[in-house]
Amino acid sequence: MAWTVADIPPQDGRLAVVTGANGGLGLATAMALAGRGAHVVMAARNQDKALAACAEILRAHPDAVLDIVPLDLGSQASIETAATQILRDHPVIDLLVNNAGLMAMPERQTEDGYEMQFGVNHLGHWALTARLLPALLRADAARIVTVTSFARLMGRTVDPADPHLRVGYGAWTAYGQSKLANYVFGVGLQREFASRGLNARSLVAHPGLTHSELQVKTVEEGGGGWSAGLWAWLARTAGMSVEQGSLPQLRAVTDPRPTGRRLYAPRYLTMGPATARPLLRPRLDRAIETLWQVSERETGLALDLDAASAGV
Repeated sequence: MAWTVADIPPQDGRLAVVTGANGGLGLATAMALAGRGAHVVMAARNQDKALAACAEILRAHPDAVLDIVPLDLGSQASIETAATQILRDHPVIDLLVNNAGLMAMPERQTEDGYEMQFGVNHLGHWALTARLLPALLRADAARIVTVTSFARLMGRTVDPADPHLRVGYGAWTAYGQSKLANYVFGVGLQREFASRGLNARSLVAHPGLTHSELQVKTVEEGGGGWSAGLWAWLARTAGMSVEQGSLPQLRAVTDPRPTGRRLYAPRYLTMGPATARPLLRPRLDRAIETLWQVSERETGLALDLDAASAGV
């Protein structure tokens, strides 16, 4: 039987933070959670789009409880400011959906000097998660869901000597690296939770081929070469709607019996209803250790679960 939004259990009173909630999969995720009673913090860079997205949710769910927090994942200063605001207003966070991202951009750097896709897709979410950990660990059973992509399969484990691909940059190479980093991050964080006996869960989801703003943005920015147009056409003509594409991450974030040993994904590789399949990646332990080393060095932030849980 296909899993749908109607299968989401009530989320009354739960606090959910969704990055990139101003459009695409993030908006669909925020819409569904708000419709089931969650208090949703819409963390987004473009505030005009965030306000329009908020209005759209309220038209569908007039009783929805929503906050908008400015967040630019390409800026460590913005992440710190956003996290400070969220923690001030919400000492307990039940759900964090690390959803926002870029795809196959031309070579660019964030304001902190990171390669843009690695900086936004992974390092931005690493820093946000690290800063929100105390509030997440105060929840009875927090859930952190990180969104990866089928493109993780073409990604290479980050090279500590060149994490920002200064040598041999390729738009799809960088995207694959960042999406593999999302996957490794989600699995590694779950390993850290489990090793300490914490009740929090870190899960990984991918949306499959979905017609969202992601492909359009890539084409507009001149990224991805000739194949960017092909992927945009495929998504437009054969891809799932954002409502369908958001189901894997929604299932991950609300599954009554979550497991850190599963990838929430479309049933038929990149299409179809949401399901959970075994996590598969050889040499994952080494990839986790390398990613942790690089992420701590680049951001100056550790995922200090011991300190975060001690303060609960």
